[in-house]
Amino acid sequence: MGVVRCAGAGVAAALLATAGAPASAQFFLKSKDLSGAPVIGDEPGIGQPMPGATKAELEAGLVWNMRAALNVAALQCQFEPTMVTVSNYNAILTDHKDELKKSFDTLTKYFVRVNKTVKAGQAALDQFGTRTYSGFATVAAQYNFCEVANDIGRQAVFEPRGRFADVARLRMRELRNSLTPWGDQAMTRSVYPTVTLPRVDAICWSKKGEWQDKKCGALVWPPVGVATAQR
Repeated sequence: MGVVRCAGAGVAAALLATAGAPASAQFFLKSKDLSGAPVIGDEPGIGQPMPGATKAELEAGLVWNMRAALNVAALQCQFEPTMVTVSNYNAILTDHKDELKKSFDTLTKYFVRVNKTVKAGQAALDQFGTRTYSGFATVAAQYNFCEVANDIGRQAVFEPRGRFADVARLRMRELRNSLTPWGDQAMTRSVYPTVTLPRVDAICWSKKGEWQDKKCGALVWPPVGVATAQR
């Protein structure tokens, strides 16, 4: 009985240890590995082009891209409550507000600098924001996007202040990769052979139920590779 009691105590301890752990959505038995190399912000497909941008301006664009993506995730991924994408996004806005504001100010100055007037710069900034947000809208790859965005958002919440740009550099490629639809990697697709059935119209069969070669050609049945049971 002592052994049983000890084993039961061990199980109880394990349950208590995991009781407070947050649940995480799992859409697939095995998710596609979507990880990618770190970026600096001017790589093709990472974000909206920023011609003539400095290193600091590219970083600001990258930070704003990640913020936009997590905002879209907060809106699109509420169908799975265990992801808590909304509360994580709100926490990010609070914890990293200084870095986010600095990035927005840097972007504003960039668009004013590369345009002829302040008004033209503001219009270009607005267009940049609209295109950035729409670039993360997805339907076919929603599960992949939500899964990755949820993980990034959770990381960003616990990242020290001033390090949000590091998260964006390290994981933006992965986030972009998640916009491509992928299914469960544990379930391989089966390829089924195409089977052509014989004609069933009356002209091909006699009154005794026999196939008429002269009227409908040779009967190929069963199909090649398909065995029939022996009587």
